[in-house]
Amino acid sequence: MTASDTATADVAVTPPTPIVSVKPVALEAPGRGERLKVRISAPATGNELPIIVFSHGFGSSMDGYGPLADFWAAHGFVVVQPTHLDSRTVGLPQGDPRTPRLWRFRVQDMKCILDQLDLLEATVPGLSGRLDRSRIAAAGHSFGGQTAGNLLGLRVLDPVTKKEEDLSDSRIKAGVLLATAGKGGADLTPFAAEHFPFMNPNFAHMTTPALVVAGDKDDSPLSGRGPEWLTDPYFLSPGDKSLLTLFGAEHSLGGIAGYEVRETTDENPERVALIQRVTWAYLRHALGMEGASWTAAQTQKALSESATPVGRIESK
Repeated sequence: MTASDTATADVAVTPPTPIVSVKPVALEAPGRGERLKVRISAPATGNELPIIVFSHGFGSSMDGYGPLADFWAAHGFVVVQPTHLDSRTVGLPQGDPRTPRLWRFRVQDMKCILDQLDLLEATVPGLSGRLDRSRIAAAGHSFGGQTAGNLLGLRVLDPVTKKEEDLSDSRIKAGVLLATAGKGGADLTPFAAEHFPFMNPNFAHMTTPALVVAGDKDDSPLSGRGPEWLTDPYFLSPGDKSLLTLFGAEHSLGGIAGYEVRETTDENPERVALIQRVTWAYLRHALGMEGASWTAAQTQKALSESATPVGRIESK
């Protein structure tokens, strides 16, 4: 048994259940230019189901991140995945006037979902009356991590208005930020500063509890600081935060972006399994469901104390 196998086994999860997935559900989104398409995945059984609203990375869509969405849904969460305007499936034309504010449309997409949960609930056969709307989390990978972070209190220096605005949402009780960008300004490469001027986050107001997941080999071309740049959301934000650092992980963190996707440069099924279980345990803890699974995740010796450690968890 490998260290990763042991680490995964140390976090016991509830038995998986069959899931129901419905797509596309088109939501009215005034000012967006087109309706917002989403995918809803839910366990076929169970009541008082917590909700995860998941924001994909740049260029992906509601069809991505199956390894996470399917796992979370099979283990008790309702997962809602929007397709943001930057998705390759949308195909915005070059020079589209919405491009400078793509980051802001992403946040609006997430809030649009929260505003229309009644419609989403009614769309999935058998889901009506089974949601727990007091337990909602926001999660995201890469660009999606910044999007989810906005709902947790992260503020962006808008390159259009030159102002920061509080876009947090009190309906969001916890977050998971996967491979999420750090500080902007001088920490960005010239290319990133030119092409992604919205990458100027301020973490000082990101007070909602969150788990930050970072790979120690995720050397982003957007910053010259190396992998530590991706830990800024943990170290620079106040409040209850935890950091899962994965040894050897690159930007796809072993393959969370999809099954057999070409973006994965560090394919590692055991690492993905570990992320599945640790994020599941964390969200159950942060949403006030139960804490034993998260305690087990934090204390598992296979993470950092084995002969071949796979990562570490720290909290503040």
